[in-house]
Amino acid sequence: MLKFYFNGSPNPTKVALFLEEAGLPYEAVPIDTRRGDQFKPALLAVNPNGKVPAIVDGDVSVFDSNAILLYLAEKTGKFLPPPAARGELLSWLMFVASGVGPFSGQAVHFKHHATEKVGYANNRYQYEAQRHYGILDARLAKNRYMVGNAYSIVDMDVWGWARLVPFIMGEEAWAKLPNVKRLVDEVSARPAAVRAVALKDKHTFKAEMDDEARGHMFKHLKKAS
Repeated sequence: MLKFYFNGSPNPTKVALFLEEAGLPYEAVPIDTRRGDQFKPALLAVNPNGKVPAIVDGDVSVFDSNAILLYLAEKTGKFLPPPAARGELLSWLMFVASGVGPFSGQAVHFKHHATEKVGYANNRYQYEAQRHYGILDARLAKNRYMVGNAYSIVDMDVWGWARLVPFIMGEEAWAKLPNVKRLVDEVSARPAAVRAVALKDKHTFKAEMDDEARGHMFKHLKKAS
């Protein structure tokens, strides 16, 4: 059975969505990053970068949510656009991997978790997050889904982060992203998405962002002190 290392953050949740949509049996292995589980040998053996999601599928280990989505889609033949659209598929997957995800993550960090408020950094990442979601919105203004008219792994990829737009950029951000909101609402209503989001509730994760959690998640603070 496939082993799935996860927590409730955006990247593992999008992989959970695929697993649920495809009906793939899996063993969920919770990784509590606020307690330092990401540094345990079992996860590092699968992902030397110590991040989730990661999977072990027989003799194959895969990490990074976009790589996992593509691997599982190609393995099962599910949620892929026609071969003629493969270029679009790869382009948008990489757009999320290299732009939407990193800028969303940094926008969240400087908005909610930075131990000192740095106006330039906050403005930089808020601007770039808004710019990237604006590109997604323009795409979805012309297409029901990210790649043509069929629900695919790219929509799962976008949904993983975009469902948190209010946390990333504030509630007012939805007013400028009606098409992204449409996709998020549609995907969130799918039974598989409901199960994917609820997966975290089956396990006890540390909720407090206290000194212990910051020590595990923001190790640069220790080097700076």
